[in-house]
Amino acid sequence: MEEVREIAHVGVVGCGLMGSGIAEVCARSGFTTTVCELSDAALTSGRARVAGSLARGVEKAKFDQVTHDQALGLLSFTTDLAELHGVDIVIEAIVEQVEPKLALFAQLDAICSPDTILATNTSSIPITRIATSVGRPNRIVGMHFFNPVPVLKLVEVIPAIQTDPGVVARVSTFASALGKVPIVAKDRSGFVVNALLVPYLLGAVRMLEAGHASASDIDTAMTLGASHPIGPLALADLIGLDTCKAVADSLFDEYADSSFAAPPLLKRMVEAGYLGRKSGRGFFTYPSDGGKR
Repeated sequence: MEEVREIAHVGVVGCGLMGSGIAEVCARSGFTTTVCELSDAALTSGRARVAGSLARGVEKAKFDQVTHDQALGLLSFTTDLAELHGVDIVIEAIVEQVEPKLALFAQLDAICSPDTILATNTSSIPITRIATSVGRPNRIVGMHFFNPVPVLKLVEVIPAIQTDPGVVARVSTFASALGKVPIVAKDRSGFVVNALLVPYLLGAVRMLEAGHASASDIDTAMTLGASHPIGPLALADLIGLDTCKAVADSLFDEYADSSFAAPPLLKRMVEAGYLGRKSGRGFFTYPSDGGKR
């Protein structure tokens, strides 16, 4: 019987909003974590993002200074993918586009040892499609975290058609060790959450576009009338309007259902660079003081 390698060393590729959160959670949970970015500038920015989040966690008494220091000690940063050769699992958290992901997984397949699990944090791209880029598709799996990663508890675990059931079990156990609650979803674009959530968000955009109500009133209606913790337009801003559009495009490509079609207003905002919180402007504006207008 093949010996199952324990997950102890994690690689994270991409250190943007999602990757930095994944890296932080892994390190805080006691896993040696190596973070890889494309450039020195992106790596510097990502390192600062992780350090800032850890510092805020101590300030807000979410964890103590000892946990902060231990997490920092378990983190390392690099621009060299080859440094991920010996890790037990790689979690990809790069741009939500098919071609860059396929290219990255082909590289990882050549670099990493044969029993390394290769996981993607994609929010909508079918895992089987990603698995076509590697020579050992049985080790490919979806591991979809939610933003902000240090706060939200869910992880969707999505096997490709070719994924070894043992990989699904190991990744689910690993997600639990991170303090997350894993659910296993079928390999269908959008999986569980986004297949339900995205039509709701797009419906709010269409309502705004048609002039039914203001952005503020739409969100107030859903927070006070439906007890949602955040309105749909503020949530779209938090996710990133470019990400919302990318997920909508993937869902529409999969199902050809008009409820998944990105509204013109969303397309124009993405083209204009109004991407939500990360750009300072989306359906609402976000001053540098951290507020919302």
